[in-house]
Amino acid sequence: MRKIKDIRPIQLKDHKLYVLNQLKLPRKKEWLELSTYQEVAEAIEKMIIRGAPLIGIVAAYGFAIGVKQIIDQNKPLEKVKDVFERLKNTRPTAVNLFWALERMWKKFEKWTGEGKKEEDLIKDLFKEAERIDLEDYHANKAIGGYGQVLLPEKCNVLTHCNTGALATSGWGTALGVIRSAYENGKDITVYVDETRPYLQGSRLTAWELVEEGIPHYLITDNSAGFLMSKGLIDAVIVGADRITASGDVANKIGTYTLAVLAESHGIPFYVAAPTSTFDLDTESGKDIPIEERSQLEVKSCGGCEIAPEETEALNYSFDVTPASKITAIITEKGIISHVDRDHITKFLRYRGV
Repeated sequence: MRKIKDIRPIQLKDHKLYVLNQLKLPRKKEWLELSTYQEVAEAIEKMIIRGAPLIGIVAAYGFAIGVKQIIDQNKPLEKVKDVFERLKNTRPTAVNLFWALERMWKKFEKWTGEGKKEEDLIKDLFKEAERIDLEDYHANKAIGGYGQVLLPEKCNVLTHCNTGALATSGWGTALGVIRSAYENGKDITVYVDETRPYLQGSRLTAWELVEEGIPHYLITDNSAGFLMSKGLIDAVIVGADRITASGDVANKIGTYTLAVLAESHGIPFYVAAPTSTFDLDTESGKDIPIEERSQLEVKSCGGCEIAPEETEALNYSFDVTPASKITAIITEKGIISHVDRDHITKFLRYRGV
């Protein structure tokens, strides 16, 4: 087996969260200290940290930090609701954010019913956030183990955005599958979509692959179809920000295009995500709120203006891929090989999710 580095994007020290500033990569490896829940919220909004699982983990730590702030400042505990709402309203699409915050809120409510000391509350909340963090890491390793079985011994894999250690607590989802396949000795070459406008592919995924020594090529987003037509792509693996009850998947804008292309060329299209990404209260993709970010992100690149000032731009961060175009969903509990409401419901129920 090959040795793989254990990249971790966040660290907790003395009730402060240190995050790897993903806006600076790959040019600079900078750690930022987040000591207030307001700083945590801004880090999520400004995409200093990103990736659906990591957003949830960081928000959980942010909630614990916020409760500690309120107690340290002798403010009434009713203010904890403000912490919850501030973090909840940072980004609308990735369901892991809401899943993690609801879990933290239930922990807080349980404490208020038991009447424990405030120092015990702080301790319990940080422990719960650490538990969410650790659970995600082990889930990613399990996703990698299940998913790598789907890849042949020699495989050219196309991936989109960043779904690696930088998007999670470590290892990654879709990129975690690739890591596991490479670790197990498979002959893997990765084709990395640049992923405009934030270039998470070229800046982050390529950086992770360089760190691991995994063979890869960076490609422009609009090259994928041509490469498929030339027989250069054997599989497509992407992550997810939300998976509905019917199996529709919201992910980084451009994912739907890849799914259509993969289907047209007879290439398997896999989604890798932890079960915390499932939103069974949302029936289909049309019900998912899609984040629209500043048009300035599209009109510039690397700090340089690339469009006329007068030109208006659209900047949807996510799109929705219908369940019918997904070959399988890879989770930490196993693989859903028939992506529809009935199979998803049975799969999650039988595995106690």
